[in-house]
Amino acid sequence: MSSAMSDAQNVGLELHIGSNIFRNTNGVVKIHGKEQIVVELRPDQGLLLLTLDLYSPAGAHIAHLRRNVLVLNHTDRFFVEIQRSTESASPEPAWVRVSDQTTGQIVIEVRALSDSRSQIAAGRFCSHKGIPVEITPHYCRIGSGTTRFGDIVENRGGSVTLD
Repeated sequence: MSSAMSDAQNVGLELHIGSNIFRNTNGVVKIHGKEQIVVELRPDQGLLLLTLDLYSPAGAHIAHLRRNVLVLNHTDRFFVEIQRSTESASPEPAWVRVSDQTTGQIVIEVRALSDSRSQIAAGRFCSHKGIPVEITPHYCRIGSGTTRFGDIVENRGGSVTLD
């Protein structure tokens, strides 16, 4: 994954991860020092774009989602659902959801909150080191060592770092 994917148009994104708020980000989320998630908002197109690398508990690379398209999907395990935002009287926000077809669980769900704010509402996957990452509306947990809840972080146009 490359930082070039998070172009200048994405700088200034406020990213909610669980109950944590990361202000003025470039949409990139690093876990254990490696870019694993990139969120891009394209309000003019009604799109939220998600780029994501998925790993097994052993740290093997098993899936790669590139701007909402699965380009690597080991054993066709993962399924992507996409909702574009609507312009009707009660607009539906854009969202992307990746599910594990073997377990039926949501791997990650990302929602647009506004033209410059998005939320990782749910997540259950492994880092490139095979360490579990869990995101709920209340917290973000990396393995058994790090749990973040209620943090507000100013990122000054940089990436979000979760360790």
